[in-house]
Amino acid sequence: MTVQREERAYDVVVIGAGGAGIRAAIEAKAQGAHTALVCKSLFGKAHTVMAEGGIAAALRNVWKEDGWEVHFRDTMRGGKLLNDWRMAQLHAQEAPDRVLELEEWGAMFDRTKDGLILQRDFGGHRYARLAHVGDRTGLEMIRTLQHRATELGIDVLMECTMQTLLTSDGRVVGAFGYWRQTGAFVLLRAKAVVLATGGVGKAWRVTSNSWEYTGDGMTMAFEAGAELMDMEFVQFHPTGMVWPQSVRGILVTEGVRGDGGTLRNRDGERFMFRYVPEFFRAETADSEAEADRWYEDKKDNRRTPDLLPRDEVARAINAEVKAGRGTPHGGVYLDIASRRSADYIRSRLPSMYHQFKELADVDITKQPMEVGPTLHYIMGGIRVEPDTAASTVPGLFAAGEVAAGMHGSNRLGGNSLSDLLVFGRRAGLAAAEHAKRERAAPAADEREVDLAVERLAAPLERPDGESPYRVHADLQETMHDLVGIIRTRSELEEAAVRIGALRERLDRVGVRGGRRYNPGWNLALDLRSLLTVSECVARAAAMRTESRGGHTREDFPKTDPQWGKVNVVIRRRGGRIELATRPLPEMPEELLRILGEQPKPSDEPAMEATAPARVG
Repeated sequence: MTVQREERAYDVVVIGAGGAGIRAAIEAKAQGAHTALVCKSLFGKAHTVMAEGGIAAALRNVWKEDGWEVHFRDTMRGGKLLNDWRMAQLHAQEAPDRVLELEEWGAMFDRTKDGLILQRDFGGHRYARLAHVGDRTGLEMIRTLQHRATELGIDVLMECTMQTLLTSDGRVVGAFGYWRQTGAFVLLRAKAVVLATGGVGKAWRVTSNSWEYTGDGMTMAFEAGAELMDMEFVQFHPTGMVWPQSVRGILVTEGVRGDGGTLRNRDGERFMFRYVPEFFRAETADSEAEADRWYEDKKDNRRTPDLLPRDEVARAINAEVKAGRGTPHGGVYLDIASRRSADYIRSRLPSMYHQFKELADVDITKQPMEVGPTLHYIMGGIRVEPDTAASTVPGLFAAGEVAAGMHGSNRLGGNSLSDLLVFGRRAGLAAAEHAKRERAAPAADEREVDLAVERLAAPLERPDGESPYRVHADLQETMHDLVGIIRTRSELEEAAVRIGALRERLDRVGVRGGRRYNPGWNLALDLRSLLTVSECVARAAAMRTESRGGHTREDFPKTDPQWGKVNVVIRRRGGRIELATRPLPEMPEELLRILGEQPKPSDEPAMEATAPARVG
């Protein structure tokens, strides 16, 4: 059948308009490609604007001892050495240029007394290296990139949701979706597609992520034949607000701790000293007073345990709450009011101050915040080639949170924004070069288009069907209760069973009304992606029988060296999820020396395992 639709043709289509997507579109356009930038929401309202702390880059403006080698080592150690070493290397080497490029394009960074870009401390970074604009760095990044993209004349398609990638002869040739305002269908033909759609946070009940984060890009790539990787590694940011209810889940930037804030339990104890790992303990103060003195003297930020990597801080908070030392609403206190003046807080953390004062009547210059872990980021995603950001499907590229490899098992704060810039640029460049090699984008397979239309229309044909809101709430409860910070085999297996049942309910979901301005229909369509990524996370977490980074197994509490040699890769085979392990790429000896690691034999066999499961 042929349905009424709008059809457009481009060299490069970038799906997702956050930092990675806009940077990719800018680069593709600069290479002469006819480029479209697709926004699920409004242009400029990307999740990147919620990144507050800064952009990690070894600019050496505060610490001359810093450099790409130190940044590389911090990133690899933060990821527990499960990172793709080449991605971590490129990121550390190129991040300074990408920050300076933003400055050239008009970004207004905070400054040192000498007029250089100011850099702040952040968890897991040996030196202060986060270039920032108060606590609204992501907003400034998007503003700058948005102006640049507009200046270049890139076609921007706002409030447009892509649901399906179209393929021909095993390669991607476009995407199919709909305009959110009208519900009208749209087909975008393309010689190359870049996915920059972000993460999966809306699968969990408590998250810092906004409504757009439903795993669209990962699911589209997966269904088109691309591989996913490291899906078991999700990051719970340690400091999301848990109370008042009006701000539950909203992030409290790590910059609060970088500027001197401390974590305390209900008894006022600075409890993080209990959770300092042995390798860190020898270099850390033995008392709070000693730590404060080191901090005030601007010594190495490793001296304060409040700035340990996020996975370690989140587990420590979780342990305090479970031990009965939590706050009345199940969190801990984050206190900066007793350590910094009100003027200092308002000048360094203006967004934090105004946001919580206006939304929750919490004055952070006078009282502590009540915080706890909130689902924040996924380290897993589409497996890509490091230098080009190419997926395993020809013509398909991915950058930013939707792509895997860069962060290993745990992302360091601030590395996300520099990741967007470095690999957004690389994805746009490679996509434009791919498009130049293609004479024309092949016509879409009408059978694929018909199937996409049927899937989009199905919920509207069941006006008395099950509510998509109920299914979504049950999925969030499942992921919150069974696939959270601490995991066990029995709970992960139960989660997989529940997700399977939710897939069956998805076939009965219905909505009333038409396609125009229908949020219930929009959510019903998002559920397919949410269920797919949730099942991938649960099954990958069940497969990895160790604890590492953002993946903690109560029944396997130790890190297993054998699991440190492989990534878990997920493929779609015959409508089923198939899991297997893939050996980590061998690291060159010069990078092993930077890490302080000894070269390892390259002929050790990797584990092999598969675990098929049904995919809807």
